[in-house]
Amino acid sequence: MDTSTLGRFFFGVSMAASGALQILSGQFVRLVPPLPAWIPAPSLWPHMVGDVLIVTGVMIALGRRVQWPALMLGAMVLFDFLFVHLPVAATDPLVGFMWTNPCKALAMLGGVILVAISLSPDADRSTGLARGFRRLSFLGPFFLGGFMILGGIQHFVYAAFVEQLVPAWIPGRPLWVYFTGVALIAGGVGMLVPKTARLAALMSGIMMLLWVGLLHIPRALADLQDIGETSGVFEALALSGGAFILAGRRGSGAPLGA
Repeated sequence: MDTSTLGRFFFGVSMAASGALQILSGQFVRLVPPLPAWIPAPSLWPHMVGDVLIVTGVMIALGRRVQWPALMLGAMVLFDFLFVHLPVAATDPLVGFMWTNPCKALAMLGGVILVAISLSPDADRSTGLARGFRRLSFLGPFFLGGFMILGGIQHFVYAAFVEQLVPAWIPGRPLWVYFTGVALIAGGVGMLVPKTARLAALMSGIMMLLWVGLLHIPRALADLQDIGETSGVFEALALSGGAFILAGRRGSGAPLGA
């Protein structure tokens, strides 16, 4: 199994699991934030969106006509970015952490684009849609790498907060805050440079996958009532999957959108 296939599987599983979590909890959690108050029937949407996430996630994980599921996910994430995350960030735009969620939504959108181009044209007959995604292929590493650069900078700006996230059993917690900050910035910048994109994406994917096991799963198990922590597991897995897809595409030797 190449890294592109593995990344697509991770991304699809994370979407399906997020959908199941929404249906079980009856509310939006992290990946899809609460919708604006002006949208009618608020109790209905978490279940409907959860169904969409499960169906599209399973199709992506299985590699079945991934471009149509990607189109649905991309439209949903773009809606969240424009009408949910941006208005919140605009209320206090000079505060750095207000841009974390909008940029994370763009990173997820970048992952969706990478998913859509992860199969060869022969594997998906949606040729018109495939051409559209190929034209947008440059946005995949741009959005994903940009979010990693932002995350790395925030490791330095909000070092005291990030240190609280490092498991207590790991020695030298302040050191790891700055080390991972540098690693995030280096990985994000490396993704944007074609010659280093494969290695940067591969190492970034491994790093984020390690965080799933070392950080996110223990935090979720420590408080199963906090569905936000459980959702964080799937978010990190999706971002790791996007990085693995990018590594696989760059490693193939073909242009990203080929």
